Amino acid sequence: MKTLGSTLAAVAALGLMAAPAHAQRINSGASGTFGQVQLTSGYEPDPYLVTVNGGGPIDASTVSEGCTGFVAQRPSFSLRYRAGDLPLFIAGISDADTTLLVRAPDGSWYCDDDSGGALNPQLSWDDPRSGRYQIWLGRFGNANEIATGSLHISEVAGLGQDAGDSPTGGPDFSMDPAYGAVDLASGFQPDPHTVAVAAGGAIDASTLGVPGCVGFVAQPPDFRVNWTAGSGSLPLVFSVQSEADTTLVINDAEGNWVCDDDGGNNGLNPAITFATPASGQYDVWVGTFSEGDLQESTLNISELYAQ
Repeated sequence: MKTLGSTLAAVAALGLMAAPAHAQRINSGASGTFGQVQLTSGYEPDPYLVTVNGGGPIDASTVSEGCTGFVAQRPSFSLRYRAGDLPLFIAGISDADTTLLVRAPDGSWYCDDDSGGALNPQLSWDDPRSGRYQIWLGRFGNANEIATGSLHISEVAGLGQDAGDSPTGGPDFSMDPAYGAVDLASGFQPDPHTVAVAAGGAIDASTLGVPGCVGFVAQPPDFRVNWTAGSGSLPLVFSVQSEADTTLVINDAEGNWVCDDDGGNNGLNPAITFATPASGQYDVWVGTFSEGDLQESTLNISELYAQ
């Protein structure tokens, strides 16, 4: 005769068996099932390749919105990376339809399905952080289907890309600015410092993947400010004057991408304020909201106000 305790235990066991796949949680702190490696920018050979299995019971969309495929609880592989001046590409290669899920050193989640071509996933960072990248190779389709594949980790080129190609075709702060550069220190005169530029370009700023980055810009910066901060509390303000609808994209002294569309004081002009600006290099792109002809504009740099 069954006891009440054994009946409840059986019911509980059935409940566990019926639990949905996503009830299992990602373990982002675990080391990679197929190993780990420490790479410093400039490593050889490039690309670094490692064989892994992809797939698992967890729906990647439950980890981060927009992600696809099924992944394991533990990462497939752990990359400890010391960044330099080069971009970073992480891709999956398999005969199956695979996906990628990556937790970057700052805790952000990134995912991709087919950007590498031929159903291969690929992610890239123009200005990668140093730290640990936790990498899951997923399998598109059903839970617990397994795909054998390899991870491609490179600073030279992504899948289907020649080493001499531009890494992503995006804004490139390593290039010389089109309209020059200036050295400014807190308290500079006259204020504002103004520069005439032709706003716009062929590159969609939204490809940076940063909130607020819109419009079309050139690949090289329009202008560069080498900034020396003071001991006071003055901000550093970039703004644009134009009859056109313009945007701003800035790579700041700490390597962050910052963007604005209509934050200026007049009409459709953008403005970006750094409340406590760090000393260093600020690369500035003046874009146009819509793709098309270049537009006459004035870039203003001030410690007092936006135009």
